[in-house]
Amino acid sequence: MHIAQLKDIKIHYRIDGDPNGKPIVFANSLGTDLRLWDKIVSGLPAGLKIIRYDMRGHGLSECPEPPYSMGALVRDAEGLIDYLGVKDAMFVGLSIGGMVAQGLAVKRLDLVRALVLSNTGAKIGQPSMWDDRLAAVRTGGVKALSDAQLERWFPPAFHATDEFEAWKNMLERTPTNGYLGCGAAISGTDFYTPTSGLRLPAIAIAGSEDKSTPPDLVRETIDLIPGSEFHLIRKAGHLPCVDQPERYLEILTAFIEKTGHLNG
Repeated sequence: MHIAQLKDIKIHYRIDGDPNGKPIVFANSLGTDLRLWDKIVSGLPAGLKIIRYDMRGHGLSECPEPPYSMGALVRDAEGLIDYLGVKDAMFVGLSIGGMVAQGLAVKRLDLVRALVLSNTGAKIGQPSMWDDRLAAVRTGGVKALSDAQLERWFPPAFHATDEFEAWKNMLERTPTNGYLGCGAAISGTDFYTPTSGLRLPAIAIAGSEDKSTPPDLVRETIDLIPGSEFHLIRKAGHLPCVDQPERYLEILTAFIEKTGHLNG
């Protein structure tokens, strides 16, 4: 268990794989923590330095008072990567993690060699939708909207699995302030213009059954980056690294190999 003391926040992170390998950084979604990537980390090819961290307000990272700005979340990722002395990383972000990925690549292209934008958008939802959702959390905590969120996250078949209850627990144990803070950051973010200026290897991954960031939104976002690729995983929801990890790994591994990230 490792804690990075950054300029204004403590961030929990974990490193797996080859400590001298090529860096790949994973950023979690709203309502999860770095365990989101467990099934992916175990299947990645050798030769990678695998860095995961908990978004502020999530997992074991510090949970400041809300609201948070997207700029602050990008600074957290930037600060952690600098703290670890890493450059030229492949950055994999899911949902809000994918927004952080876009913002970081725009700000610090020296840190980001390639992007994987998973189940995300340059803009996710409308402020009025987020206002309603966050008002419900202020009143009843994250549990007040967990059922509705889980319906958007996972296809019906996954709800019948033993694993489903664990993800429900993870979501409901998200600190209220963490959910409110990150929700406010999503609400206030529109990356259409800055993301359209990016020029680097990039792919997007979407789930056909994702009701939080539908495939059309993900495709529209990745199409902003010339030369990028879009991948749709059938029968997957908002967290395909959880409900379709084998296919997710195939796509990610192929991108790692295509970009030569294991070799230089």
